[in-house]
Amino acid sequence: MNILSSVIYMIWFLSEILLHRILRGGAPDDQKKKDKGSLAYIWIIILVSINTAVYISYKTKFPILQRGSLMNYIGLSVILAGMALRFYAIASLGRLFTVVVTIRKDHHIKKDGIYSILRHPSYAGSLLSFLGFGLSLNNWTGLAIAFVPVLAAFIYRMNIEEKVLTEQFGNEYTEYIQQTRRILPFIY
Repeated sequence: MNILSSVIYMIWFLSEILLHRILRGGAPDDQKKKDKGSLAYIWIIILVSINTAVYISYKTKFPILQRGSLMNYIGLSVILAGMALRFYAIASLGRLFTVVVTIRKDHHIKKDGIYSILRHPSYAGSLLSFLGFGLSLNNWTGLAIAFVPVLAAFIYRMNIEEKVLTEQFGNEYTEYIQQTRRILPFIY
């Protein structure tokens, strides 16, 4: 691992910790129950996946590219692109964004900008960063371990979030679901 990798990994990880600490939402306990522990579940999956991916990547040789430094730079670029998308989505949602599944006072469905294409652009950005992390390891097994469990955890979380939003907004959210994709434009 080079210094650039270490710096980008650290910035990415610290930004997620700061988001978690700053944007918890301050929801009442009855609202926090809607989260169903999915935030803690995601963090556990992330920590296990990242550590396992790094370990496996150093212990096995299944390179994505023979020129490992090129793949490292590609992966780091994808991490940064994912961070940019995530922060853009969070800024676009403004005060309605929290890391806990909750409905805020005067909550409404955001349907413009990036939210006119994707229902969960913040998750899409985060997942893009995990994809980049896996690519930066330049190991097929490491990539799968870094990305697939996190994707599954995020899908679990999106299911919970969409259920809460459907309960709150009914047909308006159901129609929004039909007009958009979750995390990958035109596909999923």
